[in-house]
Amino acid sequence: MALLEVNDLEVYYGVIRALKGISFQVNEGEIVSLIGANGAGKTTMMQSVVGIIPKRSGTVIFDGQDITKTPCHKIVKLGMTQVPEGRRIFQELSVYDNLLMGAYSVKDQQQFKEDLEAAFARFPRLAERRKQIAGTLSGGEQQMLAMSRALMTRPKLLMLDEPSMGLAPILVDQIFEIIKELNEAGTTILLVEQNASKALEISDRAYVLETGCVTLSGTGKELANSPEVQKAYLGG
Repeated sequence: MALLEVNDLEVYYGVIRALKGISFQVNEGEIVSLIGANGAGKTTMMQSVVGIIPKRSGTVIFDGQDITKTPCHKIVKLGMTQVPEGRRIFQELSVYDNLLMGAYSVKDQQQFKEDLEAAFARFPRLAERRKQIAGTLSGGEQQMLAMSRALMTRPKLLMLDEPSMGLAPILVDQIFEIIKELNEAGTTILLVEQNASKALEISDRAYVLETGCVTLSGTGKELANSPEVQKAYLGG
């Protein structure tokens, strides 16, 4: 069953057509990746789906509901949460307060406590630094915090925009392991990622974006074995 359906999505920046009728879907329980080079439209697609960037045309259906014109803050309450490119944590707030901000729509205090404990269990370094100012964390710790903040809403769909950007290889491996664990625990994942090898390795399905268009799609394994993908993105 499709949890997210994006149909013929078009986005313009002034007269520039950034997305040219993109269509894709994410089924419940999947990890789906969108891979592509810089400027392909990956982040624009992500931000338009969640309502940050306006759409010229097309539709977005989430969990059976048309959210094409739904404001961003209401989309979060419906169960779709994004971890943006570059982390975008609240630099001047503590780790704890960042997590509190992530749970702004959660009214159940018991749920908040459970999710806070889960975040600290998943990332023990955040527990150790719960009172530390978030802007003083390392890049890897900030990514852990950004992911944990998003998970405070218990999303049905977690959207990750370039989670491995700027991280050391050992931390990249850790982040991708966490993504797999989250999916195995029941969270559907939409992953936008330049590290095509890592993304395809964990993906059920994937799409290739080039200059605002979907040019290829298939299972993660199919695209990893595709000569076109290998040449363009995997160093083959």
